[in-house]
Amino acid sequence: MPEPADVGPEPATAPAGPPRTRETASDGYRRALAVHREAAPELRADPHIAEAVERQTAAMRELSRRAFLEPDVVADDVPASIEATRAQRRRQAAAAEAAALRRSRHERAWESGTHADVPQSAALRDTAEQTSTPCTGGCHGVA
Repeated sequence: MPEPADVGPEPATAPAGPPRTRETASDGYRRALAVHREAAPELRADPHIAEAVERQTAAMRELSRRAFLEPDVVADDVPASIEATRAQRRRQAAAAEAAALRRSRHERAWESGTHADVPQSAALRDTAEQTSTPCTGGCHGVA
């Protein structure tokens, strides 16, 4: 009795003759293929749909171009964007420091009782109205 490991699949036999193609196929295959081609309509592109697809593609490209602008070429005399950002941050820091100094002067004047003599900017009034300890001396518009 042969061992199960010794038994393998039987080798496939090579087809007799040359391989079959559409040209060398049997008459039954050719008839079936002709019936199938008659039953399946030929796909034709509608010119209106093709035009609509082209318009939509052009519109999407335009929207993409607007959304993702290409950076313009920067001239040599224009500061780089990092320098412009740093300059803007320095201006903002200077403005915040000036507002803090004005606020500090106003609070010291308030504590000493001479708060009516200290002029106050609109930005400082807005900041003062947002604090947790309201000023009731009338200088902030609060009675």
